[in-house]
Amino acid sequence: MTKEQLLKVSNNVSLPKTVGLILDGNGRWAKKRNMPRTFGHAEGIKTLVEIAEASRDVGVKNLVVYAFSTENWNRPSDEVNFLMKALVNSFDTYINRIIKNKTCIKVIGEKNNLPIDVLDTINKVEDRTKEFDNLHIYLCFNYGSRKEIINSIKSIASLYKKDKINLDDINEDLVSNNLYTKGLPDIDLLIRTSGEYRISNFMLWQISYAELLFTNTYWPDFHTDVYYDALYEYLKRDRRFGGLTK
Repeated sequence: MTKEQLLKVSNNVSLPKTVGLILDGNGRWAKKRNMPRTFGHAEGIKTLVEIAEASRDVGVKNLVVYAFSTENWNRPSDEVNFLMKALVNSFDTYINRIIKNKTCIKVIGEKNNLPIDVLDTINKVEDRTKEFDNLHIYLCFNYGSRKEIINSIKSIASLYKKDKINLDDINEDLVSNNLYTKGLPDIDLLIRTSGEYRISNFMLWQISYAELLFTNTYWPDFHTDVYYDALYEYLKRDRRFGGLTK
């Protein structure tokens, strides 16, 4: 499907405002081409740039991208080191394009064990893009949803211990406002590539009523035509949020 076809059938009204992406299949994509896994990750970065700009073009306001999980530290050290350097190099390469497109970048996850150069890059990019509003990209790096929820519980418990809230003040809004994604609307559409049918500890709170879409396409091949097909599939879904369609 093309951008023009998608906008025609959606009239830019019913498209998801927040899309979650689990970028999967980079290594297998590379292996099929007799290339190292790192080659797949490098191509996957190019695909992410393409999909980010396609999202902006059709009116998707928020992308939540699962780039590196807390469990990914268990991968071979050379691959982990590549991913760390890839984040720094990618922001260096694309920062002018990000600014030109007025895209706001926020990196969410555990930051206390990231390398100094990675932290410095994250802080610089977030600061330089914080006022932009054409598209918001939440890059989940060293992220795990269970850890995020535990941290939220600790924050709320601290507020209660300091008598800043009452027990009855604890509700969904309070929990949401103590997550990494504070201020971000819940995910409307979650896409996972590469044929895996798992959530893998991603946005467990935020996807409570998301539409889930799993595709066999490896992430480096998830180009705009495939993405627009996924958005069109979302348009055909009947979102009832536990109720009934009138």
